[in-house]
Amino acid sequence: MFAALLFEGWTDHEVDAADTRSPCTSPVPDAVARGGPVIGINRNGVQSASMPARTVALTFDGGPDPVWTPRLLGLLKKHRARATFFLLGSQAARHPDLVRRIRAEGHEIGSNTYTGAVLGETSALRFTAELDLTQSVLAGTADLRTNLLRMPRTTSPDTLCGREWAAARRATAQGYVLVAADKASRKPAQGMVRQFSQTATAYRETEKLLRNPGVDRFTTVSAGARLVPYQEVSTVERWSGTALIRTAWLGRAFSQAMTWTLGIAGALGVLRLLLLVHFARAHVRRLERSRPGAPWLREVTEPVTVLVPAYNEEAGIEATLRSLLASDYPRLQIVVIDDGSTDRTAELAEGVGDPRVLVIRKTNAGKAAALNTGLEYASHDILVMVDADTVFEPDAVHHLVQPLAHPAVGAVSGNTKVGNRRGLLAKWQHLEYCFGFNLDRRMFEVLECMTTVPGAIGAFRRDALAGVGGVSDDTLAEDTDLTMALWRAGWRVLYEESAVAWTEVPTSLRQLWRQRYRWCFGTIQAMWKHRGAVLETGVAGRFGRRGLTYLAIFQVALPLLAPVIDVFALYGVLFLDPFGSAAVWFAFMGVQLLCAGYALRLDGERVRTLWWMPFQLVVYRQLMYLVVIQSVVAVLLGSRLKWQIMKRSGTAAEQIGDPAPYKSVPMR
Repeated sequence: MFAALLFEGWTDHEVDAADTRSPCTSPVPDAVARGGPVIGINRNGVQSASMPARTVALTFDGGPDPVWTPRLLGLLKKHRARATFFLLGSQAARHPDLVRRIRAEGHEIGSNTYTGAVLGETSALRFTAELDLTQSVLAGTADLRTNLLRMPRTTSPDTLCGREWAAARRATAQGYVLVAADKASRKPAQGMVRQFSQTATAYRETEKLLRNPGVDRFTTVSAGARLVPYQEVSTVERWSGTALIRTAWLGRAFSQAMTWTLGIAGALGVLRLLLLVHFARAHVRRLERSRPGAPWLREVTEPVTVLVPAYNEEAGIEATLRSLLASDYPRLQIVVIDDGSTDRTAELAEGVGDPRVLVIRKTNAGKAAALNTGLEYASHDILVMVDADTVFEPDAVHHLVQPLAHPAVGAVSGNTKVGNRRGLLAKWQHLEYCFGFNLDRRMFEVLECMTTVPGAIGAFRRDALAGVGGVSDDTLAEDTDLTMALWRAGWRVLYEESAVAWTEVPTSLRQLWRQRYRWCFGTIQAMWKHRGAVLETGVAGRFGRRGLTYLAIFQVALPLLAPVIDVFALYGVLFLDPFGSAAVWFAFMGVQLLCAGYALRLDGERVRTLWWMPFQLVVYRQLMYLVVIQSVVAVLLGSRLKWQIMKRSGTAAEQIGDPAPYKSVPMR
């Protein structure tokens, strides 16, 4: 498709770059300048011919034009005249029916090259393509191979000077007969070749000439000069021409579709940015006023059970447990569920030696099963779920559970930040977490449609989890599935930005691809599972119509359309207005930079990180688009995706250093 688009771009737009001719550096040979307008070159030298007296060969350049070609054909038919149409191959491929009509009505067809490029200014490759592609199109449309050539931007024979004469010699060496035009000073009664374009002015001048009493016959060039106009066409040439016509049609269709898609994708992209900023500001304003869990509600001090599912997490499990034990929330039970690890995860967790830590060993059955096992050992009604590669701030648990003071709140999402930011890939993910995930969650809270409480940091009511049957393993995005199930059960889900946890992100493209593919695949599964929420009432219906619609449009449809923006920007730079296309692209990038800067400020991050964002838009974003495309295709084909394990390095705490030493506190 991209190849077809490039072909269409060259066909329609490169001609504009080839309209000018260099000044003639050498005159045209005398035999050409003093000869007739029909020119051939053979071993005997230059041969030229003119029309007989009182005979006019009408010739029309360019086209076929969908407006003026039919009118000219009607005019010629009315006067029983014949003419020669020198067609552009690109236009012939666009309007094959008109090419066939020209031939069927007894008129002659010649080549005007494929795009109308000045042959004397083109490379050898372009020169050959301009002629051969036109012949291929004519073979596919009218089953002919023409011997006649009108070189673009030439009129009378004396204009075939300098580089154009060199190009003319190359064309005649390939068997073409060149057809120029007589000068305007020549009278029709003397016999002449008249050159017209296919416009309203040409129509009026043709009509006037057809009524000239000094002309006995209006004929074709080959009939007037006694030439053989066509050669036989082979089956291969005919098939090649048909394939070329279809390729050109595909390019046009794709170009038109991309134009519409560009408008839709651009509008959706800008709309998303405006929504994110607007609702982020609304979230900031309401943070201390009216949302459930605000300071004027009671403080939550009930004991908390922290569930830590772990599979081969020896690199980071100790840092995770140390950060939890160093929490300023004193009433904690920490349950580590070792899901059949083959490394030292369980041993390291037990080696912490704190009575608040309980390690459960089980056979491997997946994260959902591990969490459900942990629920059986949980001693308290408030639960915090934590990934085993995550490091908590000392006050994270306290802030995370405070919104649960409101009885309608069933779950709370914390603020996940990237801990290992040393590499370029990690820096890009850091921007994504701040600009994408966390800004999204602010908007979701205001709209009451939080779609995901991340596995890295989330708080839940025990009775809310029991009401939805625990954590389901129906999808690969068990956190998204669980969040959606809570909404459908009537619970509210909030975002607590002050509850900060640091997570380890993938540091290789392979690991990142696997992680995001699982996320995206699982999210689509969860959306399909809970699609019925769109038709429900109350809290569930509000979530379905807002949250699921947002995910469908901005997390699935927009990434599928978004590559069009970048592809069409390249198309515009190559074939349209390069400055205008670049200006639009940079303007869109500028808007994203402003929004990302606002997101970084809200998260208390350094704005200088924005230096990495232009590279993220060019490289990283394309990877995410491909992930969405692959996920959608996999879902449509009914593929089954297995859980992908990311290799950990235990670097989640790079940004904050090692957690503070903790004291062993007895369970209360």
